[in-house]
Amino acid sequence: MEVIPFFKSLSEASGVSGYEDEVREIVRETFGALSDEIRTDVMGNLIALKRGCDESEPRRRIMLAGHMDEIGLMVTILDHGFLRFTQVGGFDVRTLMGQEVIVHGRKDLPGVVGSRPPHVLTAEERTKPVPMDKLFIDVGKTQPELEKVVRVGDVITIRRPFIELQNDLVSGKAFDDRAAVVAIAVCLDTLTSLQHNWDVFGVATAQEEVGLRGAFTSTYGIVPDVGIAVDVGWAKQPGVSEEHSIEIGKGPALAFGPNIHPALFRELKRIADEFEIPVQVEVAPRGTGTDANAMQITREGIPTALLSIPLRNMHTPIETLSTKDIVRTGRLLAHFIASLDETFMDKLAWEPQAEKEGETA
Repeated sequence: MEVIPFFKSLSEASGVSGYEDEVREIVRETFGALSDEIRTDVMGNLIALKRGCDESEPRRRIMLAGHMDEIGLMVTILDHGFLRFTQVGGFDVRTLMGQEVIVHGRKDLPGVVGSRPPHVLTAEERTKPVPMDKLFIDVGKTQPELEKVVRVGDVITIRRPFIELQNDLVSGKAFDDRAAVVAIAVCLDTLTSLQHNWDVFGVATAQEEVGLRGAFTSTYGIVPDVGIAVDVGWAKQPGVSEEHSIEIGKGPALAFGPNIHPALFRELKRIADEFEIPVQVEVAPRGTGTDANAMQITREGIPTALLSIPLRNMHTPIETLSTKDIVRTGRLLAHFIASLDETFMDKLAWEPQAEKEGETA
């Protein structure tokens, strides 16, 4: 599959948490061509099923989750021809001033984010980021004109083109976490030439940015034997510590910590080594804040892993990553899935240390 055109279409599409319709239809077209069944559940998750070749039923199930929603804005007040707004998800307010936006009212309206000019600010105000309640959006309409097409509650997205940089890097909005959706598509595409016994559920989840909601409900409905979340991680860049970052262009990071089943971590690392896919290790001593959190504690608990694609400038309109890392993530997922057999679940059993060492009680 062609990664960059698909990724570009996803990045430039609108899909604020809870309003993922436009991006979901783009994903549906690609996932649908790579799977046996596709459906949308009540929450708005897009769920693709690629059946395994094991003739015995029910087959084991693995679920791959990457969220398709993006952080965005929402209209709160129509203020004499200008729009006041709040955020949906966690925007970095420092990046909003001067941005081009699209207001999704009764029709889409281009607009710009503005504020009072620096000439009328106090000396102290000029040294601080402009707070969100002091920003406004100008679409060029009068108040009566505005009231005909925009309502309180309409969502707003950043207008940002997808840009190809040097050395396989790209930049744009909503890479968190549409990069993962592309990686899952790469996995499904790779599996067309591999034999796999387990059923594979590729899920583009909804509403991750406002509480992992899509992952909770889709995992509950699918009831997978194993779950793998794909998200983004902080890539090394100025101002980000070495301890809490991973390197862009060096492959996905395998998270390790209490949110992750240690046997899944080991198996993913083994497969990466076997197929010479570069990977990194990301220490996650708490909950990861990703769909992996929701997957792990759904129903009676799901053995869960997390792959993180290195990303610069997270939660800004110029998120940046390497397309090679996306492809490597998809390939790793596919080869891991192809390795799964009926005995794999035995590797995930929690055994007392005495039994492991052949000791008697």
